[in-house]
Amino acid sequence: MKAYVFPGQGAQFPGMGKDLFDKSAKARDLFNKANSILKFKITDIMFDGTEEDLRQTKVTQPAVFLHSVILASLLEDFQPNMVAGHSLGEFSALVASKVMSFEDGLRLVSKRAMAMQKACEANPGTMAAILGLEDAVVENACASINDEVVVPANYNSPGQLVISGSLKGVEKACEKLREAGAKRALQLSVGGAFHSPLMEPARVELAEAISETKFNVGICPVYQNVTGQSVTDPEIIKKNLISQLTAPVLWTQIMNNMLAAGLRTVVEVGPGTVLQGLFRRVDKNLDASSATV
Repeated sequence: MKAYVFPGQGAQFPGMGKDLFDKSAKARDLFNKANSILKFKITDIMFDGTEEDLRQTKVTQPAVFLHSVILASLLEDFQPNMVAGHSLGEFSALVASKVMSFEDGLRLVSKRAMAMQKACEANPGTMAAILGLEDAVVENACASINDEVVVPANYNSPGQLVISGSLKGVEKACEKLREAGAKRALQLSVGGAFHSPLMEPARVELAEAISETKFNVGICPVYQNVTGQSVTDPEIIKKNLISQLTAPVLWTQIMNNMLAAGLRTVVEVGPGTVLQGLFRRVDKNLDASSATV
């Protein structure tokens, strides 16, 4: 069994996608289509911009999405038994597996980025990586803080959980978790409290756009962030995608469920190597690599 997995925000790098553009007429067509849909030349920023340029809200998420989806479209042997994407990457996975069109996926990702930025400005927050503790210890610490918002946000792998919430909430939780023996409780350089209740305004805004988008039966099951389970029904996929902004990313559960279903090979499609590294932490014998054309 073979899975293709798609990275999320944070995997971007200067020059991303230029090799694909130079190599393939199909890639050039898709990049040019993206420029038209977004109404600005994202290709200029992806190919020639700085790290700071790539951090612009309107750029980051579409850039990672485009790199992943266009790379997937160029793979000659793209025949997944299953797909998944981490946070933003779930949109890439849904387009690559034909659940929705390239154009619709890009529009939703662009709208998602802008809605999240608005929510961040309205409800300032942050995230922190907690290393070396059992999930239950982190969950209990978050639950014990009643006067601020702080929740588990990304279950990345055993012993690696990211929390999210208000600035004070995350600070209080980090203090408790250091006392509980965390190897690290490190605040992340992010713009807001993603995958927490503070993203509710963005969820509401994106829900309307997702509801109006056509979803199809894809070429394989998608393992979704919100449940960690494989799904093929377009209406359930849509419902789970709407919940994604305020719910935790259950990546550890996705990996375990894929392995239980017979996963033997995992290919990371897009910038970076983070996801294949997480898979290797769960099963060091897994065949894990990056997609190349």
